[in-house]
Amino acid sequence: MNWITTLSAATMILTSGTAISGAAAAPIDIEIAAESHDMIWNAVAVDHGRVFVAGPRWTGSKGPSLALIDGHGIARPYPSPQWNGWTPGVANGTTFVNVNAIHLDGKGGLWAVDTGSPEFGGDPLPGAAKLVRLDLATDAVDRVIPLGPTAALAGSYIDDIRFNGDHAYLTDAGRPGLIVLDLRDGSTRRVLEGHGSVTARPDRDIFLDGQPLTGPDGKPLHVHSDPLEVSPDGKWLHYGPLEGPWSRIETRFLDDASLSPDELAEKVEPWANLPPVGGTVMDSNGDLYFTDLAANALRKRAADGTVTTLLVSPELHWVDAPFIDTDHVLWLPVPQIDRAAMFNGGTSQIRWPIRLFRLPLGARP
Repeated sequence: MNWITTLSAATMILTSGTAISGAAAAPIDIEIAAESHDMIWNAVAVDHGRVFVAGPRWTGSKGPSLALIDGHGIARPYPSPQWNGWTPGVANGTTFVNVNAIHLDGKGGLWAVDTGSPEFGGDPLPGAAKLVRLDLATDAVDRVIPLGPTAALAGSYIDDIRFNGDHAYLTDAGRPGLIVLDLRDGSTRRVLEGHGSVTARPDRDIFLDGQPLTGPDGKPLHVHSDPLEVSPDGKWLHYGPLEGPWSRIETRFLDDASLSPDELAEKVEPWANLPPVGGTVMDSNGDLYFTDLAANALRKRAADGTVTTLLVSPELHWVDAPFIDTDHVLWLPVPQIDRAAMFNGGTSQIRWPIRLFRLPLGARP
């Protein structure tokens, strides 16, 4: 059992940022919601006060792949120990092999994105790459959608998911492309395969602590299509490589299976020249919150393109996958991904504890 200390009453005052447009930002108090000395979470989702956390196996995280933090600060395997009990030889399709992302569908479901490979950069194991939907009313798995082998290819790292009506969209950070999921029948299509909008550019390195992040091979790490957000009205999908820049495409074109690859590619538009980000979340008014990796910063891009810096602090070193709950609170998991052993010659540089912050955003726009 993985133990987490819940510190919901603890508050830190992090260095306030300044607006790039020139206006000063007010000081911001940010709360430590939870911390762990075992589990490395890169994802969070909150439903009616219940806090779910998850993290990939290759970071060295101990404990469950997907957990619910209970009222006593214990991270309990969710939905069961069996689903969190994968080991080599155990059924790949009915256990979590490597959870990289979790997200709510707005219809009572929590979805887990399983890349299917316990190793970073490894090929998905047979039957392991999948989407798992959990019914939050019953705390039981009610749907499993396999993602291979036509969706999760050799070298794929299925990264994250967003929902829009009868469809969902996923990014592939390993084999550049997007995946369109028809939620009605579970069918998938790969689109924009190898397109420039989903492909990491070699001239945009990921910098942290003033140094470019390198992979296990010692070369600069480049991550293909990774962050994505659907606009509040559902019209646009915004997406890009982790390093940026971002593009956008109308969801009606993504949903149209009759379009040829060339016809679909013509619908892509440039959107925002964002820096390398740890994660993003879009608010109901179109504000995009993103974490600037090089600066240990939390920034907000308004719908008009104005970027404001909200927080800058070493405590925000590689914030991943922020989440906004129904109380308009921003949750910020800090997994320190670049400090994992595989990026540091086999020796972890993680600075414990791993923390989960929460930042009230005020009245919902």
